[in-house]
Amino acid sequence: MALDLTSSSVDLTRAICDIPSVSGDELALADEIERAVSAYPHLEVIRHGNTIVARTDLGRAQRVAIAGHIDTVPINGNVPVRDIEIDGVPHLWGRGTVDMKAGTAVQLKLAAELVDPAVDITWMWYDNEEVEASKNGLGLLAAVRPDLFVADFAILGEPSNGEVEGGCNGTLRAVVRTHGVRAHAARAWIGENAIHAAAPILTRLAEYRPREIEVEGLVYRESLSAVRIAGGVAGNVIPDYCEVEINYRFAPSKTAADAEAHIRSILEGFEVEITDAAEGARPGLDAPIARQFVAAVGAQPRPKYGWTDVARFSALGIPAVNYGPGDPHLAHHDEERVPLAQIDAVERGLRAWLSSR
Repeated sequence: MALDLTSSSVDLTRAICDIPSVSGDELALADEIERAVSAYPHLEVIRHGNTIVARTDLGRAQRVAIAGHIDTVPINGNVPVRDIEIDGVPHLWGRGTVDMKAGTAVQLKLAAELVDPAVDITWMWYDNEEVEASKNGLGLLAAVRPDLFVADFAILGEPSNGEVEGGCNGTLRAVVRTHGVRAHAARAWIGENAIHAAAPILTRLAEYRPREIEVEGLVYRESLSAVRIAGGVAGNVIPDYCEVEINYRFAPSKTAADAEAHIRSILEGFEVEITDAAEGARPGLDAPIARQFVAAVGAQPRPKYGWTDVARFSALGIPAVNYGPGDPHLAHHDEERVPLAQIDAVERGLRAWLSSR
């Protein structure tokens, strides 16, 4: 399906949502995006793997990076997308409508149409955002082409209900293990049950009370959750091994090292392996260009609880915000849906700011 960048942002959302692109399977959509933006002579197009960059070079005094990921979590009977109404409000329903193909569609349309923006723009559409950081297309691009990340401000099209969400929480994953001794289940007292030994881990996690931490005027809510548990040998064997995977979302005032120390203190006495960590991003809303953007789109900044690639730009000293259509509470939900009016509103907000002089 060829993408028509002259169509509306809503129609573009339908089109790209109907091209399946679960993490690791973004090739077809990346090909269509590259083909579509390459038709516009005002854009220099660069491809690295399944990450597509399109940039202007007009000699403007400032450059803005605007990025969106093209992958989704697994499909579960929610593609192709369809139009629905909720309380009389038209929505687009289906996988990716919220996280974050509606935001990507807005970006693609504006990339094609803004031939004379007030700032130079580096548009970035990248793969593997929904999986471990080592596969993230934006990170892989930064390793080989750091020059493409030079910017005064960055906007991620992550779902934010059409509002501005500053910074983001960091995220850490860990596996906590218990060990035991195998035995016949009929003689359980001969062995040591590793699954039973994991009960204190679950108790500590269940009793954990998330903290709310203010960072530069925004209040970030932390969370610590068990997300997977594995163990067992057979239906008649006492298990000798169990592991609990946990995910810690921590405020951007902490480093990943701070987060690791916190996890180890909570789970003291257990074997803990840190498997993945990505630091958060401070809001960065004190930068003049960030204040101008917030004022132009008429938003009241809020914190971003989930991790996004604003952290990648923040680590480079570039203030970055999340601004896109879709309710973050519906990200990854099987009932993902976005109001059509919100897609249009985000397009208008971005267009007005990028065109103003």
